[in-house]
Amino acid sequence: MPQILFHSERISFKLPNPTKTAKWLIAVARLERRSIASITYVFCSDSRLGKMNKQYLNHSALTDILSFDYSESDEIQGEIYISIPRVIENSRKYNQSFETELRRVLAHGLLHFLGYKDKKPSQRAQMRIKEEACLSLWK
Repeated sequence: MPQILFHSERISFKLPNPTKTAKWLIAVARLERRSIASITYVFCSDSRLGKMNKQYLNHSALTDILSFDYSESDEIQGEIYISIPRVIENSRKYNQSFETELRRVLAHGLLHFLGYKDKKPSQRAQMRIKEEACLSLWK
């Protein structure tokens, strides 16, 4: 049985529709013929994510997401940290609702666990196509 957990760390944020969101993420994994064993999503501040970005990747830029893949088999296991302030800012920047941008980031982290990368322009373009396909599954 897939276990998808959502919690906040050092910020006041509660994910709307956690059960629906978990079912949607399971559907996203199935679309790629994979299954989820356990994923923990942690919603946090820019400061928290910035410190983690520096500590684990030696990057100093702000980011909206960091994903840690612990999978040892075909079943997905990992942790995904999401900066809620970045999601808010990006929703404004890209003229999207907060909910849509948050779902995009939730899917983005899962897509990394599914093997998609975003370092090169061609990879970013493929990631965007996959994100849109994921968003289309939300009903």
